[in-house]
Amino acid sequence: MEIKPVKKVKKMKLYGFNNLTKTLSFNMYDICYAKTPQHRKEYIAYIDEEYNADRLTGILTEVNNIIGSQILNIAKQDYDPQGASVTMLVSEEMVEQHEPLESEDLPEIDPKITEEDEAPGPLPDAVVAHLDKSHITVHTYPESHPYQGISTFRADIDVSTCGRISPLKALNYLLHEFDPDIAIIDYRVRGFTRTVDGEKIFIDHKINSIQNYIASDTRDRYQMIDINVYQENIFQTKMILKEFDLDNYLFGAGKKDFIPREKKRIKQALKKEMYEIFTGRNVRKM
Repeated sequence: MEIKPVKKVKKMKLYGFNNLTKTLSFNMYDICYAKTPQHRKEYIAYIDEEYNADRLTGILTEVNNIIGSQILNIAKQDYDPQGASVTMLVSEEMVEQHEPLESEDLPEIDPKITEEDEAPGPLPDAVVAHLDKSHITVHTYPESHPYQGISTFRADIDVSTCGRISPLKALNYLLHEFDPDIAIIDYRVRGFTRTVDGEKIFIDHKINSIQNYIASDTRDRYQMIDINVYQENIFQTKMILKEFDLDNYLFGAGKKDFIPREKKRIKQALKKEMYEIFTGRNVRKM
């Protein structure tokens, strides 16, 4: 494999800035049943083509456009036998002057948050913002069960920013683009920034749930649960589709290709797989 040299980026002079690190992390899953070894092979090939490194680069470029940053460098790779990765280093648009944070600029963190405080981000629309020392990454993991015909596609995505804006603005676009059966979403604010009088600020915006940043039509399609640690600025939302139509989970075949007993077994196997991924634990029977 030819390794291309990394392009050196000119050193940037940074002004006073908000250096809170905000990270949005996804695990998104697509589940299907592929009856034969050939069908499973074709499913892996389909996923590798649909989400190859070039396509993923396009998705991350749109995320970059949404959060308003500049792309400094892109590293991308398709893997053999399967999977792909893209890492994008991004930075804020340079400004001549950046005013220090004043105490009154920062909201009180109140658990009673209104709809005006939190709002869903856009799908394709751009949001202008300033970012420093930030990155966006994606890694894909297509795989299949060796005996039962269950095949899964997992995409891990991280959008990490430093500055006033939260990467939550890219949330709706990514959910729309991957349209997952299951999504595990984590959001965390790390570090601290200071006001002009030296007070440490550990979070600079109000939030009580990731769900409040998801469009209502998307929320309606999923069952969701939250696992939040407010005092540590850690938020998690787990999502799984409410509706289950077997035809949507069969690759290389349709419901008409199976007798009723087979359809029941396949449905149980798919639901077991989805439940285990959603809960993060193995179960013996459903």
